[in-house]
Amino acid sequence: MKKGFSLPLWVTGAAKSAVKKLIGLPFQDYELITIPKDKNLIKIKVHSAGLINGESHALGISFVDSGLDLDITQNLEIWTIVSLEKTYKKSNKSLDLINIIPGYGVGIDQKTSEICISNFAKEVLVENLQEMIPVGCKLNLEITLPNGKFLAERTSNQSFGIVQGLSIIGTSAETFSSASPDQLKNAKSQLKKIVSNEFCETVVFVIGENGLHLAQSFNIKFPIIKVGNWIGPLLVDAALKKIKRVILFGYHGKLIKLAGGIFHTHNHLADARIEILVYLALQEEVPVEIIKKLSLVNTVEDGLLLLESFSLSFADKLWNKLSDTVEKRSMEYLKRYIKTDMKVGAIIFDRQRKIRWTGNNGKDYISSFKGF
Repeated sequence: MKKGFSLPLWVTGAAKSAVKKLIGLPFQDYELITIPKDKNLIKIKVHSAGLINGESHALGISFVDSGLDLDITQNLEIWTIVSLEKTYKKSNKSLDLINIIPGYGVGIDQKTSEICISNFAKEVLVENLQEMIPVGCKLNLEITLPNGKFLAERTSNQSFGIVQGLSIIGTSAETFSSASPDQLKNAKSQLKKIVSNEFCETVVFVIGENGLHLAQSFNIKFPIIKVGNWIGPLLVDAALKKIKRVILFGYHGKLIKLAGGIFHTHNHLADARIEILVYLALQEEVPVEIIKKLSLVNTVEDGLLLLESFSLSFADKLWNKLSDTVEKRSMEYLKRYIKTDMKVGAIIFDRQRKIRWTGNNGKDYISSFKGF
């Protein structure tokens, strides 16, 4: 298996090289990155670094090598521009020493305009930069992804309320393709660790980094596992490990596949989302003229908007039917492979990151989501 490292490490490599240049240290074409709570150092290649703006700022550049053929960030160019600013405030928080600024091509939260960056990414930056910041100063770090805005159009970022570019939300040092056996192995390992370390009756499954980031923002009390696109095999694994309840927490454009019996959800294996939506609309007796229009939409979100423009009650009825069908098909999938009493609940959110629908089982868990 090809192996690489996640976006936060390449950002940190470029930033570390820029800070070293700013404080007068010589340029090297690599940086050794320390991972919090890990003794190993990871060698990250840096393309270049130099002083700019009359030597008051420094620029570091790196190119992502994620090791994944299907990764949209593979070979992504990263610019990090750093400068020092005098500060007179004392703080015990390391992150207060680093002001992370979203530059061009970096995703921000549509509601707050704050940079979309994971806690892991922040921790890696702090771990590797704080000791180089002179006493009495703070570091301004602007991250720019020159091709980020274009690439973001090919992602589901907007489905999670992230606009203007790519998010920096890696949650581990190593990269795993959501469709690769490595991702399945990693998720199984996490599930095994959760079961062995604590009495756990309920777990939450999310598909990708964006879903994980959103789930964590709700302060869910249950363990959360990023399962990638391997939903079916991991439902079976959870049942084998005697988990009593699995909550599928996801974006409608992904979980709709389960309603069609597709349990490995990567797009290069199967899509059929619009076809499934049309089938559900037929079951709910949506008027034929609306179904015809529905069959022509490009995305599930477009289908939702079309249905809501016709009738809000029809739309809600259909999407609740979808949630119930996700739960039903999940249980049917499990029974093909194992005899189990484990329940599967579905909680589905829309493009504005708003929880909208649940299946019958999902209703029992919705109160666990903070702020709902």
